[in-house]
Amino acid sequence: MNPDWIWGLCGGILIGCGAALYLLGNGRIMGASGILGGLIDGPARREKLVFVLGLIGMPLIMSRLMSEQPQTHLTENLGLLVVAGLLVGIGTRLANGCTSGHGVCGISRFSLRGIVATLIYIGAGAAVLALFRHGLGVI
Repeated sequence: MNPDWIWGLCGGILIGCGAALYLLGNGRIMGASGILGGLIDGPARREKLVFVLGLIGMPLIMSRLMSEQPQTHLTENLGLLVVAGLLVGIGTRLANGCTSGHGVCGISRFSLRGIVATLIYIGAGAAVLALFRHGLGVI
């Protein structure tokens, strides 16, 4: 049996726990793009900075502690990664939120806006992946 799905489950549990802790600690809904955007656009609040440092630092710490590294199947094409990152950033601004805000926190609160946004970005992601992988052969 391939245990790769366990890494996804562990990641999902950690994101859910992080969202719950952020809500309990700050009384605000966790949305990673809103927090990062707030650091760039608005006043830098300490909890936002700590949250972003945790998002960056924890995977680095865990990669040092783990004996076996999970496979990510990440592309070596740096240009593709930069374009993908920019498109995700633009998409989160257009949708007024990201996967953590709409998907994790919105759906768990039964927010219609969060459910609709999640369905749209999952569908758009699947369509783009199909186009780029099977239509254009890029990925």
